[in-house]
Amino acid sequence: MTHSTSAMRLRLLSAAAIAVALGLSAGTAAAQTRASTPGSNSFLAKIPKPGDVDVTEMERRWGGVAHSGVTVAGPETDQAAINAPTVEAGYKVPRHADGTPDLTGVWSNASNTTLRRPGNAKNLVMTDEQALKAREDNPQNIRQATDDRQKTSDGLLTGKDLAAGRGYNSFWIDPGNNYALVKGTWRTSWIVDPPNGQMPLKPGAMRPRRVGTGYDNPEERNLNERCLILGTSGPPIGNYLYNNNTRIMQSPNAVVIESEMIHDARIIPLVKTAADAAAKHRPAALDQWMGDSVGWYEGDTLVVETTNMMRGGGSAPMSPTGKIIERFTRYNDKQVFYEFEVNDPNMYTQVWKGQMSLNASPALYEYACHEGNYAMHGILAAGRKNDREGIKNDSSTDGTE
Repeated sequence: MTHSTSAMRLRLLSAAAIAVALGLSAGTAAAQTRASTPGSNSFLAKIPKPGDVDVTEMERRWGGVAHSGVTVAGPETDQAAINAPTVEAGYKVPRHADGTPDLTGVWSNASNTTLRRPGNAKNLVMTDEQALKAREDNPQNIRQATDDRQKTSDGLLTGKDLAAGRGYNSFWIDPGNNYALVKGTWRTSWIVDPPNGQMPLKPGAMRPRRVGTGYDNPEERNLNERCLILGTSGPPIGNYLYNNNTRIMQSPNAVVIESEMIHDARIIPLVKTAADAAAKHRPAALDQWMGDSVGWYEGDTLVVETTNMMRGGGSAPMSPTGKIIERFTRYNDKQVFYEFEVNDPNMYTQVWKGQMSLNASPALYEYACHEGNYAMHGILAAGRKNDREGIKNDSSTDGTE
């Protein structure tokens, strides 16, 4: 993707807004930006190196190919995993000077695990053997290992797989190559309730579609194409083909959750308790794509309540009256345990919930997205061609919002 001057200006403005939200001076903000370069996450220094500890222990803790300890899969195992403690046994949660839990750092949810459970997975939790088999059979992993037999050493990649309908060859994507290890157990989906791992959408409930045909004006194209927002930012936080890093920044008065994808930043003011949240929410007329978020701490956990979502919660379709609750807890030095709860009676038959692992990552990298690129001209030109030929422009089957 191509960098643009306007994107750079927006990025600078976003950085300034984040600094203001956290109560930082420009110099302090710059220092914290420098501190976000590779190796800045203070907990990464504690990552064991080969030879420091037993290799099997490293694999168990870091999402290797085995060693979750689960030997029998089934409903009872699923429920035990869901209800397991949110902090690893023996781990002391680090805290800031004001006593609040330290969640600061860059974290990644790159994984073969997806929001909804695939049809071939019966249970939430996999045994070590099942996780290894699923990893070997996952189409994304096979593609990355074999796609066009391309290697970095090949030099410039030809893109010959584009004819097969792919937007990128596998060299350019980074979705993760293993299933998520959440609280020490391999997971087939982020959704944990309903037990089937599916979103309980009401019949006929759909994400509101954009205005227009999608072929008349750039503004009619979806927000992803226009490089404005993508579902990884949440809520709830999602994972994608690439750029699955998230940076968490904390101050006494606010928390900022910044997604590497398009560098969307959720600025979350803090209150003392859940009872204070309602008074802190903005008027409903001030709707935002990622909603209106307010946060507070409950012991070791940051709780975030989001309402009034203009776009809908990440990968979860939402109505304007829906609400999402997120919880962030340090599971250990290398992982943040992330939970979310979606409550929207207009869209769903029940409240549904998810659990996710966010793993320590070296840095947040540049994401230079160019609005529309060459495709925008082609899309609108096709619409004008249809106009000349008397063909109705219809985006209802093109997969866009």
